[in-house]
Amino acid sequence: MSEEQRRQLQQQLWNIANTLRGKMNADEFRDYILGFIFYKYLSEKIQRYADSMLEEDGLKFAGLDENSVEGAEYIAAVKDATVKELGYFLKPSELFHAIALKGNNQADTHAQGEGHNFILGDLTRILKNIEQSTLGTDSADDFNNLFEDLDLTSSKLGNSEKAKNELVTKVLIHLDQIDFNLSDATADVLGDAYEYLIGEFASGAGKKAGEFYTPQPVSILLAKLVTSQNLNLKNVYDPTCGSGSLLLRVKREAAQNYKIKIYGQELNRTTYNLARMNMILHDVHYADFDIRQENTLEHPQHRDLRFDAIVANPPFSAHWGANPLFMSDDRFSVYGRLAPGTKADMAFVQHMVYQLADDGIMACVLPHGVLFRGAAEGHIRQYLIEQLNCLDAVIGLPANIFYGTSIPTCVLVFKKCRKNPEDILFIDASQHFEKVKTQNKLLPAHIDKIVSAYSQRTNEPKYSHVASLADIKANDYNLNIPRYVDTFEAEDAIDLNAIAAQLSELEQASKTTDATIAAFCLELGIKPPF
Repeated sequence: MSEEQRRQLQQQLWNIANTLRGKMNADEFRDYILGFIFYKYLSEKIQRYADSMLEEDGLKFAGLDENSVEGAEYIAAVKDATVKELGYFLKPSELFHAIALKGNNQADTHAQGEGHNFILGDLTRILKNIEQSTLGTDSADDFNNLFEDLDLTSSKLGNSEKAKNELVTKVLIHLDQIDFNLSDATADVLGDAYEYLIGEFASGAGKKAGEFYTPQPVSILLAKLVTSQNLNLKNVYDPTCGSGSLLLRVKREAAQNYKIKIYGQELNRTTYNLARMNMILHDVHYADFDIRQENTLEHPQHRDLRFDAIVANPPFSAHWGANPLFMSDDRFSVYGRLAPGTKADMAFVQHMVYQLADDGIMACVLPHGVLFRGAAEGHIRQYLIEQLNCLDAVIGLPANIFYGTSIPTCVLVFKKCRKNPEDILFIDASQHFEKVKTQNKLLPAHIDKIVSAYSQRTNEPKYSHVASLADIKANDYNLNIPRYVDTFEAEDAIDLNAIAAQLSELEQASKTTDATIAAFCLELGIKPPF
């Protein structure tokens, strides 16, 4: 698929999504359209797999008769294979195309009378059946309550059952006409389109966008940083994974011949469902990802694991429990202090450092306050540098690159076994961006420059500086970037004699103009205004 065709697909899906826009807010119609796309994907995925099984018998899965003995036998065999391989099952009558046809009143049905094209009940039952087909299997956790945000009884879809049915049918018919090109296993066209939609929803969601989406350029930067010195990652972890886009970006940047296991945790239930859908849509096998829904700081779900790579964009300065009982938690106890209850930034850092493998690398986005705030945060910062010596780099990003906040942010890179244990690299990339509408955006050239500076670890005037630990100690462990990267621009010298000459010329020109005006006033017989 060409780039132009890819863009056309993305625009088609966005246009279909806008069919729902007038009925509900961005968060709500996001959940519906992404849920319907996911249902279509599951249908086409299972249909392709089943057709390959039935090819020798000259049969097509969609054409199997569910009411015949022979058809039922074939369907049972397909179910056993697909649940084991794909993790779920759909019957031929439950496929997306069949339901779209019924809604469009074209299905081969014996139903009579008004309402035979009513599909809301069928759709609700099918989505529940997908979840139930996984019960007792290894994929059960990944499909459990996956469609719970797709409420087809909601009044937001219409004021009557007929109106709801018409709207949903309209969306399904439009989606049914789109080819997701699943036959091209290398293209990931649908995955890209899904990411595009999530990004579009985020751009219109304001402050809430930060709960589920990291802008793609920032995801690319973090992924390139954690793979810059090791592509052969066995696993990757995000403790605040949102929709999972950041984790998927690391998978894309890592070596493709390695099967990387993806781990994530997310507090918001709706976003957690979105992350699981995102994994499956990007063809990540259910056995290769483990996304959990819980509060990471209060109830970590993967605390016994250690990770080759950790990436995160935690909620900035979030509140957390900061219960004194956490002083007996291995994640925090060695520091002797807890992050303040109104600013969990350092608590997330402590949690991630604890989960990082000895030879792993971690990159996380944080507000600038973590670089210089004192009290408990200053104590934790000093411990990370002085005792653990795990902070490898501090990277300043431009302001206004995240949805819903214009504050400048930074990326902190951590390693437990550093090749350069005597210094910390500082990069000031805050002035390197392109203005796009109301947002600032990192372009590929900006990202490559940051990654190159990190890898080469060299001093570049007004951009990067390798600071010794002694210098950092002298600054009382304050990591504010301007203390280390001098971006001062000297103002041009002012020639006072030239300025005096210009003023004299202006004065003379003013007198000439006054004389001209006075002459005009005299001709008109009026008094000059001066």
